[in-house]
Amino acid sequence: MTMPLTTTRVSPDWPCQVKAPGSYDWERSATRWLRELVPARYAGYPALIRHPVLLARHAQIQVQQEIRVARTALQTARADLPRLGLHEAAIEHTIKLYAAEVLQLQHIARAVRAVTEALAERGTAGR
Repeated sequence: MTMPLTTTRVSPDWPCQVKAPGSYDWERSATRWLRELVPARYAGYPALIRHPVLLARHAQIQVQQEIRVARTALQTARADLPRLGLHEAAIEHTIKLYAAEVLQLQHIARAVRAVTEALAERGTAGR
């Protein structure tokens, strides 16, 4: 006997590590994924564990900060890295690394936003 699916349509930004919203144990998979995105000390706070939407909010803030850091590193690399004695090839490699990291972090930010919205909808529906 198959049970009807209660999942909502999954956004293209939905992280593959998180089960579809509404599926069995999806919130636990979301929490596990979100905990990987925040510093370990935050992942252990009881309020963030009890309320995954708070963890998601913190992950959003964390990822936005990481995007700012990577952008700053990218924008200042050409001026700062030669003074550190790095050769041009290392500087170019580092610039490519930072550019790729910004793109990856932007992808993660969209995924966190999708998970946060699903968790918030679940919270609203549960009231």
